[in-house]
Order: sequence, then structure tokens, then C-alpha cells
Amino acid sequence: MSVTDNLNETIAKIAKAAREAEREPGSVSLVAVSKTFDAGHIRPVLDAGHRIFGENRVQEAQGKWPELREQFRDIELHLIGPLQSNKAADAVALFDVIETVDREKIARALADEVDRQQRSITFYIQVNTGLEPQKAGIAPDDLNAFVRLCREELKLPIEGLMCIPPVDENPGPHFALLSKLADANGLSMLSMGMSGDFETAIAFGATSVRVGSAIFGSR
Repeated sequence: MSVTDNLNETIAKIAKAAREAEREPGSVSLVAVSKTFDAGHIRPVLDAGHRIFGENRVQEAQGKWPELREQFRDIELHLIGPLQSNKAADAVALFDVIETVDREKIARALADEVDRQQRSITFYIQVNTGLEPQKAGIAPDDLNAFVRLCREELKLPIEGLMCIPPVDENPGPHFALLSKLADANGLSMLSMGMSGDFETAIAFGATSVRVGSAIFGSR
């Protein structure tokens, strides 16, 4: 199957999962994860009309998206990988959505850059639902205080939460926890679910799913 075929199949599966969850198919957006793929692999997806993409690394994204945006003006680019504070300026300049706010230092750096660059960006907090030491994210018990810090002191517009469940666990309880945490903090956006579990994520309320290999193939 071609990349376009994969894209259409993924969109159909998202719509089916949404209907099965008694949700509108349009309530779930697809973030096509294009990390490690070059512009030549991405163009067929753009030509097919898709406009929402996710990248893991600022430097890699800088190497391909400015040129693509010259041709496709309505792209929405998400940062879905960890961010270092020394890359905050570049991230704010390039991305429309940053999903991986995960500690006070990076939240402060992003708030400063948003003010300096006067850009309107959507921010999500990454939650480490599995408390994995090797994984980025705020611990669930620390989330409420962190949301207050971002909103009240830093004036950082947090609109949603993101998680990556442990690979060896049932993702359902992690998605349920993220949904509960979002409700408790008045957050409407939930970025959860990837190629292997996005249908489950939709059943638990995902508003966006991050799908890479099911569209672009294995890396």
C-alpha cells in the first residue's frame, strides 16, 4: 500500500473508532508523525490534503518544514518529543503546538519566548502516567500544582495533556487516568494513542492521536 493508502485507512479507522465510542469522527484529529522521514516522504501526505504533523526533534524539523511551509501554508506542526530549554526559542518560532511541557524550567523558558516572539501557541503538559524513570513527564500527583504554576504565574496557555503509556502495559488505564486529570483541571484536549493503540485512546476520549508507522511505514 502507498503512503496515501495508509493515510486513508488510518483516517477510516479513526472515524470507525469514534463512532463506536458514540463520538463524532471529526472530534478526533490525526497527528501524522513524520519524525525521521524527509520531505520526499511527507509530500504525498500533504498532497492528499493532510495538514497536521508531529516531530520529535527541533533541529530535524527545522531542516524540512520551513521549505514545505512555503508551498503548504496551512500546516499545523506539533512538537511531540522532549524539549531542552536552550531550544525553546527555536521551538516557539517553528511549532504551532508544543505537547511536551514537562517541568518548570522549560515552562518558564517557553513563557519567556512566547512573550518575546508574540506568537500564539497551544501547549500541552506531558504526564508520566506510568511513573517511568526513563520517561519525561510530570507525575500525576504533581500535575494540579504544575497546571496552576503555568496558568497563574507564567500565563502559559495550557489547553491539554499528553501521555505515552508504558509499552508493556495495557494502555487503557493510562488513558483513563489522563482523561480524569484533564477533567479535574478543566482541560479539553487529550493527545494520547499511537499506531498500536489509537483506537483504545479514542474510546477513552482522545482528541488527537499520534500515528507514524501506520502511515509512513517502519523507520
